[in-house]
Amino acid sequence: MESTTSELTTTANGDIGHADADDAERLGFDRVGYLFGHPIVHSMSPLLHQTVYAALGLNWAQLPLDSTDIPAFLARARRLSFYGASVTMPHKVAILRHLDALAPEAAAVGAANTVFVRTDPATGARTLVGTNTDVIGVRDALRHNGANLAGRPTLVLGGGGAARSAVYALRILLGAADIYIVNRDADEAAAVIAECAARGLGDGITYIDDPACVPALAPPAAIVACVPDLAPATEAERRARAVLDAFLASKHKGILLEMCYHPTPWTAIARAAEDAGWQVVLGTEAMIYQGLEQDRYWTGRPVEELPLDAVRKVVATELANAMHPSA
Repeated sequence: MESTTSELTTTANGDIGHADADDAERLGFDRVGYLFGHPIVHSMSPLLHQTVYAALGLNWAQLPLDSTDIPAFLARARRLSFYGASVTMPHKVAILRHLDALAPEAAAVGAANTVFVRTDPATGARTLVGTNTDVIGVRDALRHNGANLAGRPTLVLGGGGAARSAVYALRILLGAADIYIVNRDADEAAAVIAECAARGLGDGITYIDDPACVPALAPPAAIVACVPDLAPATEAERRARAVLDAFLASKHKGILLEMCYHPTPWTAIARAAEDAGWQVVLGTEAMIYQGLEQDRYWTGRPVEELPLDAVRKVVATELANAMHPSA
């Protein structure tokens, strides 16, 4: 697959090579999908999905499409050989208005990380539908590690798209009650709260910006960290980290899902949580579960029929190689 990767990355001026060619026919696959975003050089998505297709005996491939050119992506998506796409930054929000329909979770979160094709059985008309499997990644990473969050408070660290997905998963899929938002930017946090309320995710989502008030709050049963693994550099970042540290120091420990996994899943936050006695779930688990959910849409196979153990093994190997490259 090395030649496939090089053939489909963008040129220096951002144009996508072979825009007029059918990639499936040209590369010898029955069906193709794409990982569409920029930059995507470190993504494990194509490897994850290729593991699934190999196990199922499908001559399919997810091809990396490192680009900011949405029209060029859509031209590929309208071909009969296209089965679907993983959509990553900076397109998760921008892609919405270009699709034919949105699944409820994509509409509620305001972002789509997955495009799949729905075919009308009577007419054969193909519809491009956007959904959001990040919410399934959060749900299953927590649920499969024993989290029972129904009616309990939780916390989301961050204010971007991943934070919105986490709020949806915690409130709608896992039944959490109060949700604390901790973020370096008060306006960004206010936007998350307002958007979530407007999209039907309910009340009880509160911005916490003072570590001194944490002892008076009901401790969260789960924390979902949705920020990069960077040391706090500004006063606002240090304050947000102090709020998180105050929650981690709570007498009642819970489970922390660290959504960041590049360049390593063992981030400073993951280590701090483990040192404080919290159960830590790494972001690679959420990545695996959301990827399998994508393949459920694309292949039509139930998740239970997909090769979870094989995917876990290949992802673990890839992480080990990335962290300890051979000389």
